[in-house]
Amino acid sequence: MLKDNLAMLRNIHGYTQEEVADKIGISRQAYAKWESGITIPDIEKCSQLAELYGVSLDSLVHKEEEDGLGMHLPPAPKGKNIWGSVTLSDRGQIVIPKKARDLFHLKGGDRLIILSDESGIALVPAETFEENIRRMMTMTKKEVK
Repeated sequence: MLKDNLAMLRNIHGYTQEEVADKIGISRQAYAKWESGITIPDIEKCSQLAELYGVSLDSLVHKEEEDGLGMHLPPAPKGKNIWGSVTLSDRGQIVIPKKARDLFHLKGGDRLIILSDESGIALVPAETFEENIRRMMTMTKKEVK
């Protein structure tokens, strides 16, 4: 819900209610009513809040509770997603959530590159990864000459 997202985002960003209210041109009391769910902001104020927090308007007003996590998640920054959890099979297989497959146009048989750092792994379509490597190699060759 919007009220939960407002409180969560404000706390994540380390703002007081008064600081948020000042940034969008309202009273602290009006903002407090939004966080408590007594009233809701108009679309213009929602847009300002989404901009302030760097999230989409849609994610600001909807509750994100992903499959398998069992908790209310904060809205993801624009262009970022939390797809939920998957279970690794005994053979190391996972099922990529349908919304993610649809967004990235993934289908059975597609090749993915697995990337990682200390905190986790990422899957990138092989064609995208290979094209980026070719582009970098071409740029490097031009710089060396």
